[in-house]
Amino acid sequence: MDCKKESQPEFHHFHAGDVARYAKFYELRSNLTSDSTPLESFLWRKYFNARAAVLRDGERELGLLWLYGTEDEPYAAMPLAREEDLPACFAALQRYFREVLKKPLIVKLADEGAVRALQLPEDQYLVEEEENAADYLYDGNALRTLSGRKLHKKKNHYNNFIKNYGERYTYRPLEPGDHEAVLRFLEKWRDGKGDEVEDHLDREVEGIHDLLNHGEELDLGKSVSTGAILIDGELAAFSVGSLNRRDNMAVIHIEKANPEIDGLYQAINKEFLCHAFPEAAIINREDDVGLEGLRKSKQSYYPCGFAKKYLILERKGADLSDRQIQAEMQY
Repeated sequence: MDCKKESQPEFHHFHAGDVARYAKFYELRSNLTSDSTPLESFLWRKYFNARAAVLRDGERELGLLWLYGTEDEPYAAMPLAREEDLPACFAALQRYFREVLKKPLIVKLADEGAVRALQLPEDQYLVEEEENAADYLYDGNALRTLSGRKLHKKKNHYNNFIKNYGERYTYRPLEPGDHEAVLRFLEKWRDGKGDEVEDHLDREVEGIHDLLNHGEELDLGKSVSTGAILIDGELAAFSVGSLNRRDNMAVIHIEKANPEIDGLYQAINKEFLCHAFPEAAIINREDDVGLEGLRKSKQSYYPCGFAKKYLILERKGADLSDRQIQAEMQY
């Protein structure tokens, strides 16, 4: 496609109804990052001011382009497209930044496969790994069974939970009537975290609120899976995930539990995967946001790999200092 002959893409804010509409674009190529499922885009759309545009070549849809940030500080995500259409989508995105926004292209959280496929010239682009943004990947069977020497302590915690609460707990998907219970749980859970990581937690809680408010449009139970553990009828833990079908990978977007109950986190982790994703080969539990406590928690489940992400800066017209580059790598 000759992008110079094409009109500029029209970006629109991403809404709940777009999840089903855009789902096909997420399966066009392999991508092991958490951004490979539409629910991830929905949950964080407000925080990052997400806007999307379908790029067309005549009647054919080439891919989905992303625009984030503000008018003064815009940036993009890697387009969702087939590998053979990725260069055209990337070129269209770059042209939009140059001609419409009058700024050099900045792409954040680009997946490794796309970076490798594009083979961007070093004299034209700076490509840097965003180390704190790598998603943790796990063997699906290992997390469902908690088997093996490395996960022995996790299994002990799970067994303690079953021993203490085996006759008092039930597991089931979240239901429409759970809305208020989830909100009460989140308020209590959030209050227990203090102010140290307020920004990260508040944006996550906002995404959960949106998920509950738009459950019907998101088709909970089909395109999005949920699970909850109730103890004596009260919500004690819940999780939300979605399936990257192309890579047979489950992405765990949300996992919350009462930290005062020993083994509860291990229980919701195991039960959710067994019920919602019994065949998923890979489990993506997202990144650690650079938080030491979250990093230790994710490492304690012994990941089998990482889905690396990259920052791409167009060098032309981008006279950025080292400090500015580091600032762009914070998301």
